[in-house]
Amino acid sequence: MDFDQLETFLAVARLASFSRAAEKRFRTQPAISSQIRLIEEEVGARLLDRSGGKVSVTSSGKIFLKYAEEVLEARKFMMTEVAETERVPRGEITIGANEGTCLHILPEVFASFKKKYPDVAVNIKRSDYAGILENVSDNLVDFGVVSLPVRDPRLTVMPIHNDELVIITPIHHKLAKAKALKVAEVATYPLVVPKGGHTRDVLDHLFYERKLKPRYAMELDSSELLKRFVAADVGIGFIARSHVQEDIRAKVLAVINIADATIRRDLALVFRKDKALSRAAQAFIDTTVKLKTTGADIPGNS
Repeated sequence: MDFDQLETFLAVARLASFSRAAEKRFRTQPAISSQIRLIEEEVGARLLDRSGGKVSVTSSGKIFLKYAEEVLEARKFMMTEVAETERVPRGEITIGANEGTCLHILPEVFASFKKKYPDVAVNIKRSDYAGILENVSDNLVDFGVVSLPVRDPRLTVMPIHNDELVIITPIHHKLAKAKALKVAEVATYPLVVPKGGHTRDVLDHLFYERKLKPRYAMELDSSELLKRFVAADVGIGFIARSHVQEDIRAKVLAVINIADATIRRDLALVFRKDKALSRAAQAFIDTTVKLKTTGADIPGNS
C-alpha cells in the first residue's frame, strides 16, 4: 500500500462517509471504495463496517488507524527534516482558523511569510473555536488561531491580536449614528447572530446573565454572511471590530460601541507544548508575532 491509500483510509474513517471522503480527496466514490478494498485485501482484515447505511471503524480498523496516523506523521517530519538539512525553511505547515480570521487577520501574515519563505507550503483548515482546538490537540494542524481565553494546559498560547466585539447596523438604521448602546437596548431589536462558536457562547452568556430574551432573526455560520444580512436590514449584529473595517470605509455598515460591556475578542496562536517545531513552523511563529503584536490594536470608531 502507499501513502495515498493511507490518506484515503484516514479520510473515510474520520468523516465516517465514503462520499464525503471522495469530495475531500477530489476522487469519485468508486475510486475511494477501490482503494479501501485494496488495503483490506493486503492486511487481510475488514477495517470499515459499511452495514446499516453507516460507516464505522472496526476493531481491526482502529489498530490500523493508529499506525496509519503515525506513518503519515512520520513521513511529514521526515520530509521536513530532510529539507532542513539545507538550513532553509521548507516543507509545509497547516493552520486552523475560522472564516473571519482567515479573511481579516491572517492575510498579511501569509503574504509576508510566503514572500520570505516561498518553498514552504501553507495550508488552511477552517473550523470553529472548538474544532480548531480539537485539531491542534489531535495534531491535524500545526497551529490554531483562536479567541482567548484558552485554558488547555497541553497547549502553548501566544497572544497575537487585540480586538473586541462591537454592534453593527445598516448605515441608514435609526441607531447608526449612536456612539454607544447598552446591551438591553440592542436586545429589543431583531438580531443576526453566529449559529455557534465562541462568539455565540459569549453572547448567550451575556444575555442570560442580564436576564434578557433576545429576538434572533437569523443564525448564520459565516461572519461574511452575517455582515451581508445586517447590511440588508434583517437585524442588528455583533462582530469583531477588525472584521468590519472595510465595510466602514465603504459606508455599508455602521459600528457602535457596547456601552455597558467590554467583550474582548483577542486572538492567540496555539500549538501543542510537546510538538517538535520545524524550522518552517518556527519561522511562521516569528513572522506572525512580529506582524501582529506591533500595532495589533484596532482603533475605535470615531
